[in-house]
Amino acid sequence: MAIRVLVADDHKLFRQGLISLIKTRGDEVEVVGEAATGRESVRLARKLRPDVVLMDIFMPEGDGLQATKEIKELFPDIAVVMLTSSEESEHLYKAVRLGASGYLLKSLDADELFNLLNGVMRGEAAMTRAMAARLLKSVAKQSNIAERGEEVLSDREIDVLRLVAKGASNTQIADELCISINTVKSHLKNILSKLHLNNRAQAAAYAVHSGLVSNLG
Repeated sequence: MAIRVLVADDHKLFRQGLISLIKTRGDEVEVVGEAATGRESVRLARKLRPDVVLMDIFMPEGDGLQATKEIKELFPDIAVVMLTSSEESEHLYKAVRLGASGYLLKSLDADELFNLLNGVMRGEAAMTRAMAARLLKSVAKQSNIAERGEEVLSDREIDVLRLVAKGASNTQIADELCISINTVKSHLKNILSKLHLNNRAQAAAYAVHSGLVSNLG
C-alpha cells in the first residue's frame, strides 16, 4: 500500500518539484495534498488524514513547528517529518520534542529520502546519522542547562553571546551576523533574561567562566 503524503512548503517551485519527484516512485508513495502555510497544513491533515506530512519550518500563518504541534495533538498517528533548510539545533530539538518523526534537510539525496520515509512507516525515525548525532548533543546540552536552572539559548543567541564575550559592540555584532542593531538588542535582552543577568559585562563573564561559549580565541 502506498504511503499517503501531504507536502507542506510555502515555496511553490520546491513543492511542485518534490511532488514530481514523488510521482516517479510509482505506487510506493502517493501525494494526497499540498499546503503552503502552517494553518493550511493543519486543515488538510484534518481533512485528508495522510500517513506522513513532509513539513517545512519556515511558512506563513503559523510555522511548521506550530503546525506540527497542532497536528500531533489532533492526530497522534500521523507522522510529521520536517523537511527543511534549517540546520539549527534549536529547531531540531524542538521539532522532536513536539512529536516529529524525523528531521531532514532539503539537500538530502532522493533515494535516502524515500528509504527514510519507508522506515517511518515501520516506526523508525527519519533522520540521517549526522542529524541524529546533532540531536544527541542538543539533548545533552538541554539537560546540562536544565540542571543549572537556565532557559535554553538559541543558536543565534549563542552567536551573539560569543561576540559579546569578545568585546564586540552592537554595531560590530550586527555586521558580523548580518542582522540589524535592533535585532542584536533583542537577542541581548533575551540572553540577559534567560541567564538571569543584569548587564552585558555579566553576560561576557558568564560566557567565559561557565563554558557555555567556547573557542573564544
